[in-house]
Amino acid sequence: MTAAAPLHIGGQRLMLDPAGVMIWPEGKLLVVSDLHLEKGTAFARRGMLLPPWDTQATLDRLALALRRWKPATVVALGDSFHDAAGASRLPDNQLARLNAIAAAHRLVWVLGNHDPSPPEGVGGESVAEFTAGPFVFRHEAVLGAPAGEVVGHHHPKATIPARGDVSVSRPCFVSDGRRVMMPAFGAYTGGLDVRDPAIARLFPRGGRVFLLGKERLFSFALEARRGGRPAAAE
Repeated sequence: MTAAAPLHIGGQRLMLDPAGVMIWPEGKLLVVSDLHLEKGTAFARRGMLLPPWDTQATLDRLALALRRWKPATVVALGDSFHDAAGASRLPDNQLARLNAIAAAHRLVWVLGNHDPSPPEGVGGESVAEFTAGPFVFRHEAVLGAPAGEVVGHHHPKATIPARGDVSVSRPCFVSDGRRVMMPAFGAYTGGLDVRDPAIARLFPRGGRVFLLGKERLFSFALEARRGGRPAAAE
């Protein structure tokens, strides 16, 4: 059985699911980030052929998470489509799936750098950022933001040693008790190491990494950034 891990921010309990989604039980809200739907067709238009099944695979995984947690609200944290025209390339059956999600839940599209405009023809509401309770959900982190920021954008991943000289690299959540950075959920998304300065500068006092496993999360400490300023001075 898949085991979600608790995380407490702003006096609220959050649940980190190994599937790569986060749930706020009290708010009946599920968060997912960086779906990058229709990335395969975007690459095909540039002559880089990939199997065109990424949207289906991503929505299949999302459907499982929705079935498990049954949220009232679903927040997609930006870069939900790989480009501004991604929604227009959705196959009819995948468009119908998204509209079914919008009919069954409050579906909030947070705009990202890949999809800065609302997706045409797709149900739900589009916002630059979304606030609920003590949390603000946005695509990119804002330096100096108060505690309770939930972000995506960087596609964090981490590497841990396995057997022998083998290591395993997987997407991950990152948190310092003030901010949560979500893993990318899309089937064709890559990742940026959590120790890269682009991510480390957002967690100058360190924090914890929650590596996605098949049925559980693997947690370890993220070291404080050398020469980093304290969080209050970001």
